Amino acid sequence: MERDILKIDEELCNGCGLCVPNCHEGALQVIDGKVRLLSELMCDGLGACIGYCPEGAITIERREAAPYDEALVLEQMVVKGKNTVVAHLKHLKDHGETGFLQDGARWLKENRDILKFNPDEVLDEVHNYEKPYNDTHFGVKTGHHHHGGGCPGSKAVVIEKEAMGTSPAQEDYSELRQWPVQMHLINPDASYFKVSDLLLAADCVAYSAGAFHSRYLRGKTLAIACPKLDQNTDVYVKKLTALIDSARVNTITIMIMEVPCCGGLLQIAKAALAQASRRVPLKMTRISISGELLTEEWV
Repeated sequence: MERDILKIDEELCNGCGLCVPNCHEGALQVIDGKVRLLSELMCDGLGACIGYCPEGAITIERREAAPYDEALVLEQMVVKGKNTVVAHLKHLKDHGETGFLQDGARWLKENRDILKFNPDEVLDEVHNYEKPYNDTHFGVKTGHHHHGGGCPGSKAVVIEKEAMGTSPAQEDYSELRQWPVQMHLINPDASYFKVSDLLLAADCVAYSAGAFHSRYLRGKTLAIACPKLDQNTDVYVKKLTALIDSARVNTITIMIMEVPCCGGLLQIAKAALAQASRRVPLKMTRISISGELLTEEWV
């Protein structure tokens, strides 16, 4: 698939790091005097950091990008040295990407003969590395953490919860399983989207539908958007296309309000399906402003 990717000109970069806290995904870090993109996995290509570079070293390039491949990323990264590899693997660990972390460890062990550093030292350092912050609240491991710059509220997090029943006493139980959820902030390459059932809901829906979590969100990944107020919604089409083709979501449910402007969310989904190479079932659910279910149909 073709998508936008951050590009850093290392000859222009002076390592000032002004761009680092302005990367929403926390994917940038100063290493060995240069800003590095730790992983394409966490770069959504929006370029929020570009305007903060005083040297003009950051640009966006559009190119073919295969589904995330940890082995390929490491193959390109090891030439930048041990410290960059360590930071990258810690970055994966911070974001709960255990599958990719295991792939990286396997690649380092299998290719130790071509490396200019000892992979065992790298893996030991990453193994002993503790997240700067890991919150456990009411038995829910959020994995929410602050480190190295970027907006903490934008960092990809898997929310691990114990299975619960559906008794009335548990009606206030949250079914959210991942973070972030706003369409401008989600990363289609995040592992929790892969082969999932996606719920794309208008911003106002959850405030109107009383059974939003128990009836509609349970067992699904979530993205939210407002087709009337959000800007750059063309990005939404690109991200949905990536979710269909790369993450290979099983189904997409569009959940909107009865007001006319909400219909734009369905049009965004249809535009993504028209551009995608795969076909996935699309359901449209419409809620009244008083929270009643008006229509629910496959479109």
